[in-house]
Amino acid sequence: MENDSLQTSLAWLRDILQGKIGHGFDTRVLQGLRVIHAEKGFMRFDFVVPKSVSDIDGNRNVGALASLVDLLGAVTIFSFANRVVTSVDFSVSYYSTAKIQEHVEIESKVSANKGNLVYVVVEVKRKGNGEVIAVGKLWMASNKLSVAQVSNL
Repeated sequence: MENDSLQTSLAWLRDILQGKIGHGFDTRVLQGLRVIHAEKGFMRFDFVVPKSVSDIDGNRNVGALASLVDLLGAVTIFSFANRVVTSVDFSVSYYSTAKIQEHVEIESKVSANKGNLVYVVVEVKRKGNGEVIAVGKLWMASNKLSVAQVSNL
């Protein structure tokens, strides 16, 4: 069962990346994302910031970064809990900016499980020197939708 939830979460992410499910914005936000390591409740990603989500100054748009944190948090929780979740408490602390074409690493880890509530931390760091760019903290609650139902939204 554990492997099933991990494989399903990775398939769900792949389908978002390929534009098969979700909204076009989701695909743009995750454009170029690569999974480096995945296990139940923990994922590491490699990412080059795409131009399509930049602000006027050539930085990663903070709204696009928040969306990335929300999407990867949900995928990581699904790998852990084998259920679709909805954000109920969401915060992102921004410590630096990421420039277009900059290489970053993203780690997403489930840190608490309270039954129907699961807590995940998503950390975005500059590749090379490890400087923290942003940290997202999310409490997510289970809902009754299946992955197939979410895919059709």
